[in-house]
Parts: sequence; structure tokens; C-alpha cells
Amino acid sequence: MYPTTPVTPPANETPETAQGRAVDRIAALPYWLIFLLLLGAFLIYQFSTNETYVAVLGRIANGIGVTVFVTLVAYFFAIVFGLIAGLGRVSKNIVAQNLATLYVQVVRGIPILVQLLYWAFVIVPLGVEASKAFGVFLIPVLGDKNVLMNVQSRDIDFMWRCIIALAFAYGAFEAETFRAGIESIGKGQMEAARSLGMSYPQAMTFVILPQAIRRVLPPLGNDLISMLKDSSLVSALGVRDMTQEARLYAAASFKYIETFSSLAFMYLSLTLVLSAATRWIETRWKQQ
Repeated sequence: MYPTTPVTPPANETPETAQGRAVDRIAALPYWLIFLLLLGAFLIYQFSTNETYVAVLGRIANGIGVTVFVTLVAYFFAIVFGLIAGLGRVSKNIVAQNLATLYVQVVRGIPILVQLLYWAFVIVPLGVEASKAFGVFLIPVLGDKNVLMNVQSRDIDFMWRCIIALAFAYGAFEAETFRAGIESIGKGQMEAARSLGMSYPQAMTFVILPQAIRRVLPPLGNDLISMLKDSSLVSALGVRDMTQEARLYAAASFKYIETFSSLAFMYLSLTLVLSAATRWIETRWKQQ
């Protein structure tokens, strides 16, 4: 064995100081992580031994794909809507600026569940009726049996209605995130790009936005996690995500503790995975 040097406390350290250091080390322990590990170990044990938990997990697993699909697709469109609105918010064009501000202020002031219901039962049916009217207008060109006239509200799946609603709702939050990121870049960057002969769109695309996105990456990652959790609201419209599958199983079996404990564990597991992934992306981005 290699010789070891005994660790001795500083010569001027009193017993009270040593005790205080020990208390500080104990207080600094990640007790929240210990609690989560113990809870996870208990639930994993139940999933492997308890038939009820196994049945619940199998039922909830049927909705994981829908939950992940809704989250990722809605978040992609939310980024697109948010980037467009964010550029409108910092634009010098009065019309674009006011339209973007109206969108942000209205959408952020309405609960997401209300927006889901409004899109599903108001905007989509109105859009279908508008498309039929447009189809009538195009009869001389497309004929009296064109696609626009044959579309029906029931043909539009509720999952896609929820995806667009979530994207539209989160787009308003992403717009403010992009606006803050763009405004955090010094004005000299834009002036330097313009002095080199770049147009405003070119300077924004190749100079300002790359720096702004690097700065807003952490809040964008947090919003992705929030989107995952808020995707559970689609169960209110009967979309068969994890929450809806759990609700149906609990209503049929009356196993509420096992069902909703498993559901909470699944959402917590997915959010922890997303958190780790976003931190990894942030670290890699900073190293570039």
C-alpha cells in the first residue's frame, strides 16, 4: 500500500470551528437528490414486483409516444412563431411591431387550456367554413368538387388542433425570449455589420441571431420542459396521451394511488432526461 499522510486540522482550528465545518458539509448535502433516488428506487421496485403497478405502467406507456410527439412538434412550431414575432417586436416597422405586440399581449393573457378549447371548437370550425367559402369562389378554376369545399371539421384530428394551439400559445413566450436575446446584443454589432455592406436581414441572420440564440438557449430549454408538462392539457380534449391513458385506467380500476403515482413518476423521469439533455447542449454550445 502507498504511504498516506494523515489529515490534520489547522493548528489554530478550535473544536467549535471543526464542528461548524462538519455541520456545513452536512447542510450542503443534496437531500433533494437523495429523496428522488429513494423514491425512484421504491417505484422501480414496485414496477418490477407489483402486478398493479406493472399494469398501470403498461397502460401509461401507450401514451408516451403521443406525449413526446405533441411536445416536440408543438415546440418546433412555437420556436418558428416566436422567432417571427420576436423579430417583429424589435422591428422598426410600425405595423409589424404592433401586430407582434398584440399577439404577445393577447396570447400571454389567456390560459393555455382556454386556448386549446378555443382553437379546437372555434378557430378550426371557422377556418373550415372559410375554406369552403374560398372553395366556392374558386369553382370556376377548380370545379365544384374541389378539395376546399369537401373539407369537414371532423376530418381534422384533435391532436393536431392541440399541437397548433400549444405552439401558438408558447410562441408568445418564445417571442419575448427572442426579443430579450436580440436586445441584449450591443447596437454596435448591427452598425458594424451594416457598415460592411450587409442589409438589415443579412446582419440579423448572420450576426445578431447567432449570438442571441446562444444567450437564450437556457430559457428555451426550460420552455421545452414546460411544454412537456403542459402537453398533459391535451387530455382535456380526449387525446390519448399519458395523462388521458392514466385517467381512463384509474376510472375503470379505481386504482388512483398507483395510477397517478406512476403518471407523476413518468413525467418526472421525462423532465429529468430533458433537463440533462439541455444542460449537455448548453455545455457543448459554450465550448464551440
